[in-house]
Amino acid sequence: MKIKLNNVRLSFAQLFEAKTVNGEGKPAYSASFLIDPKDPQIAAVNAAIETVAKDKWGAKADATLKAMRAADKTCLHSGDLKSNYDGFEGMLYISSRNSMRPLVIDVDKSPLVESDGKPYSGCFVNCSVELWAQDNNYGKRINATLMGVQYFKDGESFSGGGVASEDDFDDLTADDLI
Repeated sequence: MKIKLNNVRLSFAQLFEAKTVNGEGKPAYSASFLIDPKDPQIAAVNAAIETVAKDKWGAKADATLKAMRAADKTCLHSGDLKSNYDGFEGMLYISSRNSMRPLVIDVDKSPLVESDGKPYSGCFVNCSVELWAQDNNYGKRINATLMGVQYFKDGESFSGGGVASEDDFDDLTADDLI
């Protein structure tokens, strides 16, 4: 079931080059989308998760979904689980991935490439994800496939990586070197 989310904050954006997680598995494009728990879009996400579960497990959907939510096995997560990362505390987030490159466009729907510098982790985007039920030897889950991202507006860039600052070092004189 495809859903579109508007004005959500982008995090862990891997939109232009497929990467593996900790060097394991197949490379994939991925992104997380931060949403305020009070945002009315959360009700739509939960309704979509419930619909996907009912389509897959029928009469057992409620019990199956309750167990999956308790074990954090849906694509909608509590940001408090990643509170050590910028922007996550007190929020909810949807994790998504795709082995195929998602559509990445600007506000005017023109294509974006990595050298454009947007979208970036911390900015606000509209996104399209497709929810689906997994039931295999890896377990039962409700996952989200990353379909596309539309840059919406700037936000404070999340930290990560970067280089050292001069302030990270002491001012050494020639006497200190002896």
